[in-house]
This record gives sequence, structure tokens and C-alpha cells, in this order.
Amino acid sequence: MPLASIQTATLLGLDAVAVHVEVDLSIGLPYFDLVGLAEGSVRESRVRVQAAIRNSGFSLPQKRITVSLAPANLRKEGAGFDLPIALGILAAAGLLSPECVRGRLFAGELSLTGDVRRVPGVLALAVLARKEAVGEIVVPRGNAREAAVVQPLDVRAATSLGQVVSFLRGEGDLPLQTAPEKDPGSGASEALDFRDVIGQEHAKRALEVAAAGGHNVLMVGPPGAGKTMLARRLPGVLPRMTFEEALETTLVYSVLGHLSERQHWIAVRPFRAPHHTASDAGIIGGGPIPRPGEISMAHNGVLFLDEAPEFHRTVLESLRQPLEDRRVCVSRVQGSLAFPASFMLVAAMNPCPCGRRGDPGSACVCTRDQIEHYQARISQPLLDRLDLHVDVPPIKASVLRGGGTGDASAVIRERVSAARERQRARLSSLPGVFCNAQIPAPLTSQLCQLEPAADALLARAMERWSLSARVFHRVLRISRTLADLAGRARLGADDVAEALQYRGIERPAEIGQKGART
Repeated sequence: MPLASIQTATLLGLDAVAVHVEVDLSIGLPYFDLVGLAEGSVRESRVRVQAAIRNSGFSLPQKRITVSLAPANLRKEGAGFDLPIALGILAAAGLLSPECVRGRLFAGELSLTGDVRRVPGVLALAVLARKEAVGEIVVPRGNAREAAVVQPLDVRAATSLGQVVSFLRGEGDLPLQTAPEKDPGSGASEALDFRDVIGQEHAKRALEVAAAGGHNVLMVGPPGAGKTMLARRLPGVLPRMTFEEALETTLVYSVLGHLSERQHWIAVRPFRAPHHTASDAGIIGGGPIPRPGEISMAHNGVLFLDEAPEFHRTVLESLRQPLEDRRVCVSRVQGSLAFPASFMLVAAMNPCPCGRRGDPGSACVCTRDQIEHYQARISQPLLDRLDLHVDVPPIKASVLRGGGTGDASAVIRERVSAARERQRARLSSLPGVFCNAQIPAPLTSQLCQLEPAADALLARAMERWSLSARVFHRVLRISRTLADLAGRARLGADDVAEALQYRGIERPAEIGQKGART
């Protein structure tokens, strides 16, 4: 039996797995041995722990110290094992009683002076502690507010090793962190408003439809037309996050170490805009020990790919499965991990390599082959997953002088939220389906009932343009969202006509005169 056992945890994807720090002291030359499939940062804890114990005023046992991290077949990484290892050594040396560490979970990095520093993933550790019925968790003060979100759970905020030891001996106090406010809507930024966007009423309408139904969007227009400005305002019209959504998103940021004492809770829907040079692992997630990527950081929010054709082809193609499954699986030799990836994708691109095609004020210098090659960088299977295709033309000077027009983001959000409530009530019997964009293909006809005129219009469009089954279902889903915004139970001809336009197909009166992008 080990002389001391301290409970802690390690991260496996977004989940925390219980780990027991077992410490044994034996007769022999002073030596510190650490076993249990520990990564580099854990192995280095031997140096930090020994210095922290000495500089906190305690004597390091002059014996052979063996520390085992169980289970031994689970890879451990991170500096969060420092505090439990130090406490285990002190308990094995008789400076702490075994009873005082029972029923508690410890985590924290130690400085050489004995200060306790914050570590990533404490929210996941708190969730594990509640699940395992651990009565109390002792974490760095910088992580205390983050952990206190999980209730009921007693969270103690530690600043130094000496303070923790005094508390466990009953000689001092360790502050009990109070539960912070958990209102997901509080702190929502209103700085970016759709009223700031001049003109582009068609694009604003398309983004409102996208927000109402959770649809993915492709915006095509020349530089300076306002594509980025429009995309950055999309999170402001999405419904406010529920507590469950905020907890899921905060968990991702906690594991990545992106939370702080000031921002311990993600209350606003995230907006992620990675650079086009980002790698596959940076977007999808990965690494020797897999970590979430940009699509998981955009969970319950918006992922914006500006200059989408400039992204690596493998990055764009790797988005196809997460867009359908709303999760991503990262496989390694040791196993596979799943990360959440329920996000709205907004992609933006120029009409041609020079960006001036279709601009009446500039002449395009691209050849036909250059234009086709540029547009072909986004494959047809990925285009099919982008529900709305929106043209964003250049703004005329006369329009720019007129100032912002249209509804404010707060007004649009009310309409979007009302449409989402209708969808939530209609889709309540389908687990994991919360908006129209997620309706399974076999159920689209049942949940998207057409009026006779709308049915005839869609049948003519299918025959005229030879639309694929995937496009057919997407047109139905978009039409369903348009009807929800208008408060209609059945889909009308106007809903289908507008949905067809968002797939690049002209209005019924113009069908047969122009081509279409399907």
C-alpha cells in the first residue's frame, strides 16, 4: 500500500479522467522517481516540487521518493500535478494526516517559491468532481471562479503550497469561492450593429435568414464591399446562449487555457476568423495529444473564413464532415477523441483573383481560365453544404453618403429568436435537432409542407435546373426558415422563390433567361 494517495485528474479531450497520485518513501539514497506514463511537463515537476517544498519551509524527506500516477496506462500531461504530488510527499512524510486529503481533489502548478499558478482545464476537473461526488476541489486562485460555475461543489482558492498545508492541518483558512453569476445573456456585446452597415440590404436579409435557421453562408463580392463587416455582426443577431450552450463552449476554452480570472465564462456566441494560412490541425484540432481546433472554438457560434479560396484545399475539405455531423473526431494510434463543432460557417470570396469582376468602376484583368481555377478551389461538395449563396456588390458613392439603414441588430435578434422558438417547438421530438438547418433529409418533406403553388414552383425549378437531391432538401429547409420568420405554418411560393435565389437561381419570371449556380 502507498504511504499516501492524493486525488487529481488529467484531461482526455474535453473530459477529465480521475488520477491517483500515490507516493511511497523507502530507505535508500535520496532519489525522486516518477512513473505512470508522464509527459515532459509532468516529469519536470520533480524539480518544481522539490524547490517549492524547500522554499515553503518544509524539509524534503531524505529517502527514495517514488511517485506513481495511476492508472499507469493513461498518458498524463500538464503542470497541474505539481500540487497533488507535493501534498502526497508531505503526507507520506507524516506532515499531513491521510484523513485531511480524503474527499478532496487537488490541481495546480507550483512555482519554485511555492506559489500556486493557474492551469488549463479546471472546469472539466470540476465537472468530474461533481460526477464522482467529490466534496471539495482545491485549485489555483486564478481558476477558482471558473470551477465555481459547477454547482453543487465546494471550490477552495489556493495561492501557495504553505497556505494549502496550513488549511489541511486546520491551522489556517482557504477561501471558499462563491458561485459566480451564470446568466449566459449578461455581457453580450452590442458594439457591432447591423445599422452600421451601409446598403447591402439583400445581404443583411440573407444573414437574418441564416441566423434564423442556423444555415451556412457563402458571400461573393469584391474587396471593400462589406463582407467582413457583415460577418462580424452575425453573432449579434443570433439568439442569446442558453446555460447549456455556454457551458459547452466555456469547456472548450477552459481545456485550451483561454480563460482568465476576468473572463471565466463564455457568455457571448464566439466569432472565430482564422487566417488562411492555418493548418489542418489548427482548424480541425489535433496534435500529439489532440486538442480542439478553431471549429470547436466556434462551437455554438460563427466560423468565418475570409478569402476562403486561399485556404489549403485539405483544410476546406476537412470541414465537410463536421458541417454534417456537428462534431469532429480526431484519430490517433492511441485512440480517437470527439470534439463539439456545432457552428455556422460563413465563407467569403472574391468573384475572381483580382476581385474586380462585376465592378462597374474597375476593369477585371483575369482570364476565363484564371477565374474558373480560382472558383474551383472551393469544391462542389463543400458548396452544396453552404445553404445560402449571396452576392455582395460594391457600394455606390451616393449610397455611402446616405449613412446606415435598416433595422438594428437588437430588432433583428428578436425576429430571429421568435423564429428559433417556433423551430424548437416543432423539432422538440428530434434529439439533437434545434434548428431548420439540422433537419434530417428523410424528414424535410414532412416538416416542410408546401402550398400547391409553392410545390409547383419547386417542381419546375427541379426539372429546369436538374437540381440534386441535396440542393432540393436545402431549398426546403431555407423555405421553412423563411416561413418561420413570417410566422406561417406552410411554405408559400414566395418562400420557395426567395430560397431558390439564395441557391443562385433567379425568380420564376426570369427562369429560363439566365444560368444558375446550384
